[in-house]
Amino acid sequence: MTDYYDDQDFQDKSKSQVKRELHALQDLGARLVELGPDVWQRLPLSDALQRALSEAPKHKQHIAKKRHTQFIGKLLREQDLEEVYAMLEQLDNASRSYNERFHALERWRERLLDNEEALTEFLAQYPDADRQQLRQMIRNAQKEAAENKPPATSRKLFKYLRELDEQQRGLL
Repeated sequence: MTDYYDDQDFQDKSKSQVKRELHALQDLGARLVELGPDVWQRLPLSDALQRALSEAPKHKQHIAKKRHTQFIGKLLREQDLEEVYAMLEQLDNASRSYNERFHALERWRERLLDNEEALTEFLAQYPDADRQQLRQMIRNAQKEAAENKPPATSRKLFKYLRELDEQQRGLL
């Protein structure tokens, strides 16, 4: 096996650039460790790399953890990373989309609690919603807020809004 620094692709690069790329591979390895086996199994990773990823949580001491991360980075050099990066991009987009939907539902909850006309708008966008149940939850959440009680009904309202959204999107 040849030294990574002697590889033809890296002869035109500075030593600093090569080190940055090696550190990027180590960071990628650390991210893969965090994602877990369900993601690794969907990727075309070598058995040795999958084994190394699964052994990573066993290393608790700083030096051992660092050495194992470097080993994972070394194994990643031999992998075709195109699919790995594509999968990570897909996961990031799904996470971003989920966060956007989550924030939109939070805004709906706030609008429903602050403005009576928002209920009509909400029902137009979510026709499967139970108007009576929504009104009752809104009243109870407003009452809790006025009495400085914990926002239990507000949480229930958000959960109901999320279920409606997932049902409408076909996620349930």
